[in-house]
Amino acid sequence: EAGATESTQELITRNLVPMLKATVTTTLPLTAISFVIGLAIALAVALARISSIRLLSLLARFYVSIVRGTPLLLQLFIVFYALPQFGVVISPFPAAVGAFSINVGGYAAEIVRAAILGVPKGQWEAAETIGMGYRTTLQRIVLPQALRTAVPPLSNTLISLVKDTSLASTILVTELLRVAQLAAAPTFDFFALYSVAAVYYWIICIVLSSVQGRLETRLDRYVAR
Repeated sequence: EAGATESTQELITRNLVPMLKATVTTTLPLTAISFVIGLAIALAVALARISSIRLLSLLARFYVSIVRGTPLLLQLFIVFYALPQFGVVISPFPAAVGAFSINVGGYAAEIVRAAILGVPKGQWEAAETIGMGYRTTLQRIVLPQALRTAVPPLSNTLISLVKDTSLASTILVTELLRVAQLAAAPTFDFFALYSVAAVYYWIICIVLSSVQGRLETRLDRYVAR
């Protein structure tokens, strides 16, 4: 039993750095890139949802419905395994980015839309009175106010995305969970390495939660009491 314990400890020690490297070079970039692209999609979809152009609004509704009504794993499989049947071949990392961005866009779009609609209509009217156009009003008046409302739910979306990146291992992306799987396969000591991977994910989420709290406090300074 002592030998087995020592072997497990050695296995963990030997793979701490490779797992950390996978976290820094793959998991975190995958999360960051997907979230930024997803936010851009979300803003476009949210504006389309509140648009007075009915067709545009319906298309945005359809997009949100499809994304929220299908599993993320299935979306990954469609992008990576199904699209090649139509001649669209995407390597693992870009495929994961595409699938995660589309997924984040669908969920975050409703958050952004609710935040925009939460800004009092008087703000729009006041901006129109002083001659501001629609785009300028959004950039300078509405979106800054909507940001404070959207930060907590968007932060939760980001934290969820960190954990969802583990699904990228199913399409051969060598991220944190994939490294843990490969390292544990020869000895079948999955519990030990999966526990280490869980700690890594946990630490990332704690850091992001801390950043979220600081950001909310910072934004509260600009709110009239």
